Amino acid sequence: MLAERITLMGLSKTIWTNPTEFLRNQQPENPVLFFAPQVLQATARRFLSGFPGLVTYAVKSNPSEEVVENLMAAGVRGFDCASSVEIDMIRRLDPDAAIHYHNPVRSRAEIAHAVARGVTSWSVDSGSELAKLIEMVPTVSKSGAGCEISVRFKLPVAGAAYDFGAKFGATSAVASDLLARVAAAGFTSSLTFHPGTQCTDASPWVAYIREAAVIAARAGVRIARLNVGGGFPSARHKGQVIDLEAIFAAIDTTTTEAFGADRPALVCEPGRGLCGEAFALAARVKAIRDDAHVFLNDGIYGSMLEFSQIGLIDRLTVLDHEAQPRRGATVARICFGPTCDSVDRLPGEIALPADLAEGDFMIFHGMGAYTTVTNSRFNGFGDLGLCTVLALKL
Repeated sequence: MLAERITLMGLSKTIWTNPTEFLRNQQPENPVLFFAPQVLQATARRFLSGFPGLVTYAVKSNPSEEVVENLMAAGVRGFDCASSVEIDMIRRLDPDAAIHYHNPVRSRAEIAHAVARGVTSWSVDSGSELAKLIEMVPTVSKSGAGCEISVRFKLPVAGAAYDFGAKFGATSAVASDLLARVAAAGFTSSLTFHPGTQCTDASPWVAYIREAAVIAARAGVRIARLNVGGGFPSARHKGQVIDLEAIFAAIDTTTTEAFGADRPALVCEPGRGLCGEAFALAARVKAIRDDAHVFLNDGIYGSMLEFSQIGLIDRLTVLDHEAQPRRGATVARICFGPTCDSVDRLPGEIALPADLAEGDFMIFHGMGAYTTVTNSRFNGFGDLGLCTVLALKL
């Protein structure tokens, strides 16, 4: 049964055993993303069994329909959408799914579109945007469900790869005022935050949850739900172990301690944390310039954009052109992408086998998030192959 479901939901008509089998037989000239549905579903079940509340998927991280369908197959029934296109896709794939429209700034046309699609959960971080929601969103939907507005707040960034509060989030004092206005307008009143990407321990969530209790008390509002955002990490470094269960336990304990009898229901919206491990990327060596600089067929303008923002994923395996692993001593090399642009350089230097050769494959693991969606096709490059595999182990 599992193989049948993967066949229907996978990316390719042929399901390969692993990336090595595909590379050895197909010898692709363009980069390839390998998708393992079993890994995605296993990660989803880990969240569903461990997180003490509703698990929603942040569609923006990887909006591929096969990803959404496999998450649904694993039991995910909630989705964090940031656009009308994402909302329409989720409604088509699962008409009854819970959709949270948590992009805090929207045009009036976007609000009207979401109302027509039955969206009942919104976020906001400013008075001007709240005024639009009060004007256009009914407090009770056509289905009879109360409409929720979650006030998004921010704290000084700590423990994250970059600052999500630079664009979104009200200060604590403003959040209290907004929350009081939400309650006075008759909406289901909630709070939400995003601790930042790649939070490898629970400390950001602990700080945010405690502040959420202060905001609610100051506003005199008992919140219905607290959305603890995304930020759940995917391993980026060799040997790194992600203890999601410890993060889940800290969120659970801190919520009880902070809110007591007024404890709200919890929601999370992982993106990278759900889809990251389910993909690996194979980039091929185009050339080695004078035994120094390595040129790849993928780079910063393709599926590696995030490397320039939060650093390299060094979970890397090198295979020769016959897909056999290179195991020799390593040397540090500068790596460039294929475009005619000097910005197209992977950060730092990468330890690569000294006998690296043109035609070799570099396999980056943990590449499920922010890869397909950031591929720009600049300079005519970026033709990214997609292949379904039973396992990602080489």
